[in-house]
Amino acid sequence: MTAAGAASEAAGATGVAAVGVRRLGGSVWEVDLADGDVVVAKRHDDVAAVLAEAASLAWLAEPGAPPTPAVRGHGGHWLVLDRVPRGEPSARAAEEFGRRLAALHATGGPAFGAPPPGGPEHAAIGLAPMRNVPSGTWADWFREHRIAHYARLAVDAGALTAAEAQTVERVRVEAPEEPPARLHGDLWHGNVHWAADGRAWLIDPAAHGGHRESDLAMLALFGCAHLDRVLAAYDEAAPLADGWRDRVPLHQLFPLLVHAVLYGRGYAEQALSAARSLT
Repeated sequence: MTAAGAASEAAGATGVAAVGVRRLGGSVWEVDLADGDVVVAKRHDDVAAVLAEAASLAWLAEPGAPPTPAVRGHGGHWLVLDRVPRGEPSARAAEEFGRRLAALHATGGPAFGAPPPGGPEHAAIGLAPMRNVPSGTWADWFREHRIAHYARLAVDAGALTAAEAQTVERVRVEAPEEPPARLHGDLWHGNVHWAADGRAWLIDPAAHGGHRESDLAMLALFGCAHLDRVLAAYDEAAPLADGWRDRVPLHQLFPLLVHAVLYGRGYAEQALSAARSLT
């Protein structure tokens, strides 16, 4: 996981020599190319995570949807992407983002839990494993593969007790019947990239077929710039079912459990609080 490795991968993916490398954080580098272009090189420890992200970005790149960075190349542990210059969030960009996110969700997926075409069953969400297993109903799939599964992993990680996991697994999993939406899948505010072109781009997806309220609930979990405008524009473009705000804690339970698995007790307590409000 070195700057030299990032430079080599960027050059291999683009066919242009690398002339400069800057670490952006973690296992992500910005690479200057000899032709003046700049790309981003990312390294994943898990090869499947590379395949999953590349397939996710391709699947989300729909006309009318929020833009995504183009994949220049991928192989082994590395993914090379276009660099998208950073800008500042604005109310106008937020409203456009809400409309475009509604359009993305409406493109749909083949089933709840389905991975992107060509994407692996065993994928990742952040640094946590995520298995994409198609299922017939959203409630059954979400209960088993997004709540119970991560509650058990949280027990294994020492973040939840077995009794607490049972509390989590007893939540009522209910939502209006809708066809599978094409989800970003890890839509916290850090994965909304406010770009210099005045648009909000999607980065670092964990895409799959799911309920559209899940993406919106994750946006609200850790805060998103101009969230009220995003949601209002979304609801105007694709009206949400009555009571959707009451279901936000249910959809947030999944990312909270993922964070409990990765980061421990503090997030487990938030997950328990959400679960108790749903039983």
